[in-house]
Amino acid sequence: MAHTGALILAAGKGTRMRSERPKVLHSLLGEPMLWYVYQALEGLVPEAAVWTVVGHGEDRMRAAFPGRTPGFVLQERQLGTGHALQTAWPALGDTGVDTLLVVNGDTPLVSRSALEALLDAFRAQGPALAFLTVDLPDPGAFGRVARDERGAVTAIVEARDYDPESHGPESGEINSGIYVLDVAAVAPLLERLDNGNASGEFYITDLVALAAADGLAVLGVRAGNDPQLLGVNSPAELARAEELLRARIVDGLLESGVTVHQPGGAVVGPRVVLEPGCEISGPCELYGATRVAAGASVGSHCWIKDAEIGPGALVRPFCHIEGASVGPDCQIGPFARLRPQAVTEQGARVGNFVEMKKARLGPGAKAGHLTYLGDAEVGAGANIGAGTITCNYDGKNKHRTVIGRDAFIGSNTALVAPVRIGDRALVGAGSVITKDVGDDRLALERSQQRELPRRKRD
Repeated sequence: MAHTGALILAAGKGTRMRSERPKVLHSLLGEPMLWYVYQALEGLVPEAAVWTVVGHGEDRMRAAFPGRTPGFVLQERQLGTGHALQTAWPALGDTGVDTLLVVNGDTPLVSRSALEALLDAFRAQGPALAFLTVDLPDPGAFGRVARDERGAVTAIVEARDYDPESHGPESGEINSGIYVLDVAAVAPLLERLDNGNASGEFYITDLVALAAADGLAVLGVRAGNDPQLLGVNSPAELARAEELLRARIVDGLLESGVTVHQPGGAVVGPRVVLEPGCEISGPCELYGATRVAAGASVGSHCWIKDAEIGPGALVRPFCHIEGASVGPDCQIGPFARLRPQAVTEQGARVGNFVEMKKARLGPGAKAGHLTYLGDAEVGAGANIGAGTITCNYDGKNKHRTVIGRDAFIGSNTALVAPVRIGDRALVGAGSVITKDVGDDRLALERSQQRELPRRKRD
C-alpha cells in the first residue's frame, strides 16, 4: 500500500559550529536539534518510514538515538544534499512509499503544521515535487527561487551561482530546504544530477530545474517570512533559535494556567510537564522529563532535570535536582542537591547543603543541614542531625544504610555501611557507627575526653 515517508538529512559536520560534534546533536533546551525534527514528523509519517542520512559522527548519532538506528542510512562521503538523496534512495526499495518528505536535520523550529501544509498542497496539485519557500529582505547565502513571467518555478539557484542576467532580478524568495517528492517522477531525475557548480557538490535543488526542463510540474509553496523554517548553522543562530523556542514554551505555560515569575529568566525544556496551578520563579532551568504537579512551587535559581515534584511541594531557591522524586508537601532546600534515585516521601524535609543519592527519606523524615545520604533508607519521622554521613563506599563496593522509623541521629555522625539503625533508636552526636543498632536503643561511640596542660608559648 502506497504511503508517505520522510528523509532527514543529518550527515553534515557543520563547520561553522566549530565543534567535532555532529551539528544536529547540538542542543536547544536540553534536546538535540534532530530530536525536534523527529517530533515535527510524528503523526505525519509512520516512524518505520522515517530515514535519517548520517555521516560525520555516525557513532555519536547512533548513541544519541538508539531507537532510530534501523532507519539510519550512512553517507560515507558528504558530497552534497543531492548525493545524500541518492545514497538513501535504495532504502525506499519496495516499502510502498510513493511520496517522500525531505527535511534538514538542523531545522529544530520547523513545525508540524508547516510540514502538513506543504503535504496538503502537494496532494491537492500533484506536482513532481514541491518545496516551501521563505521571503527574506536579505536572502544571504540561501538558495534563490527563480520563477518565469507566469510565476512558475524554473529553478533553485545556490547563492554563489545566482546570475541576475540568467535568472532574473532577485525577489528575496529563498528555498527553505524542505521538499516533497513524487517518488516515481523524481527517480529518473536523480541519475541526472551532476556537480558542475562552484562547490563541486550534488544538490537536491537541481532537481527543480531538471523537472521544469522535462515539463514536470514544480510547486513552490510560499510560507511568508517564517525564520523558523530555516536551518541553524552557527552558535549565534543556535542561540537565537533556542531563545525563540524558550519564549514560545513559556508563553504557552502562562496561557495554560502556570504561574511563572520573572518569565524572561525561566528555561523550560520541551518534554517538561508543568501542571496548571503550579508555580515557578525565574531564573530557573527545568529539563528532560521533569513534571511539576499542581500546587507545587519551584523557587529561583533551581536546576531540575528528569525529576518529579509532587503536589504541594516547595523547592526553595538554589537547588539542584536530577533523576529524583519529591513527594507531596515536601520541603527541599535552599541549596539542596538530590541526585538520581533520591526520593522524599510525603512531608519529608531536606535542608541546606544536604545531598541525597539513591536514598529514600520516609514520610515526615527530616535532614536539616550539612548531610550526605547515599544508598540509604530512612524511615518515617526519623531525624538526621547536621553533619551526618552515610559512608556507603569502601573503595570497591557500595553498601546500604537503613535507618528505622522515628530514629534520631545526632550531629556529626558517620554511619559506616552496611549498617542498620533500629526504630526509635538514638545515636549520640559525634559517633562512628560500624555495627547494627537495635530498636529503642541508644548508641554512643566516642573516645574518652581528656584534658592536658596547654603548652606555654615562648
